[in-house]
Amino acid sequence: MDPNRLEETVRKYENTLYRAALAILGDAHEAQDAVQDAFVRYLEKAPEFDSPEHEKAWLIRVTVNGCKSRLRSPWHRRRTALSEGLPAPEPEEKAVLEAVLALPPRDRAAVHLYYYEGYSTPEIAAMTGQSEGTVRSRLSRARQKLKALLADAQ
Repeated sequence: MDPNRLEETVRKYENTLYRAALAILGDAHEAQDAVQDAFVRYLEKAPEFDSPEHEKAWLIRVTVNGCKSRLRSPWHRRRTALSEGLPAPEPEEKAVLEAVLALPPRDRAAVHLYYYEGYSTPEIAAMTGQSEGTVRSRLSRARQKLKALLADAQ
């Protein structure tokens, strides 16, 4: 693989992949490792893509799958404190981010991909290997939980 292509791809997608991994894992260091693993897979496989959207979707799917594997691992620590280094400058945004991170990992993934990355439920279903109905259920359940969490925070 051309080193320039890899460097360009990393610069183009690293923030998106990091935010998705952070939303799923809830830990900055784990998220960094998951993103690094996704780019290692990209380097090893050297896939050809039809479009930049296809490339982005492939990278997100690899990242999501890697995060799911990390969550299943026996040594994974499920809860960590919210890092002050997270990108949430406003108190309102911090409250929302904390509420999202309090959701179960599967719900966090759906919320992040839908609201932060702008994917539709069919696209999320394809990326996560779930049915569209499951994605819609997770989003609905997550909205209810977020509403309750944010009401308790006020």
